[in-house]
This record gives sequence, structure tokens and C-alpha cells, in this order.
Amino acid sequence: MQYTNTTMGASKTDHFTKKQNELANQLKAMAHPARIAIIEFLLKTEGCICSDIVNELPLAQPTVSQHLKELKNAGIIKGSIEGNAICYCLEEKAIANIQSYFGLLSNKISQQKSKAECC
Repeated sequence: MQYTNTTMGASKTDHFTKKQNELANQLKAMAHPARIAIIEFLLKTEGCICSDIVNELPLAQPTVSQHLKELKNAGIIKGSIEGNAICYCLEEKAIANIQSYFGLLSNKISQQKSKAECC
């Protein structure tokens, strides 16, 4: 799901790079405590079935499914069908992208702090 508020015919997301829009969508998808809990659960396991996630969270199965859908649509997780269940795991490329971005931010902040004091 991409924020596409339009003004005078131009989408606001059109003013930003594909990479900026992708990262914003991934971070937006992660911006919920249940989704963070799902990601943390997936980090603890090598993969899991949806019912395992439902048992881990204090949420109803349809709510968990909606959170999984949001994470999957943003490319944070991937799922494969195994019998009548879906096995979910983290999408390593997306996690590496997010990690790289925050690593870059952290490095830039460290460099700036060593050069001059601000704010």
C-alpha cells in the first residue's frame, strides 16, 4: 500500500525515489507493535506456520492474518503454502535494506557529532 495523496494531478510519492518510497512503505508496515512482535517471533524461528504466530500474540486469528498481509505486501516477510497452512519467514533482502539504511544514518550521526556540536 503506497501513500498517493494527489494534489493538482501529481502523486506526492512521485517526488521521491523508488528506493525512498520502498523504504517508507516497509517502515510504515513495521510501525505497529503487533507487527514488531511478529518480526521478533520470526527471528526466533527458522520459519513457522500462521497458527504458531496466532498462539504467540494476544490477538484473534483474523487480526494476525491482517498484520501478516501488511508485512507481506511491504516485502518484509514471505510465505509459502505447506498443505493447508502458510509458512512465513523474514524476507532477508528487505531486512538487509532496512539495516543498511539505519546503519548509514548511525554512521552519519556519529561523524557529525565528532565534527561539531549541534542542537
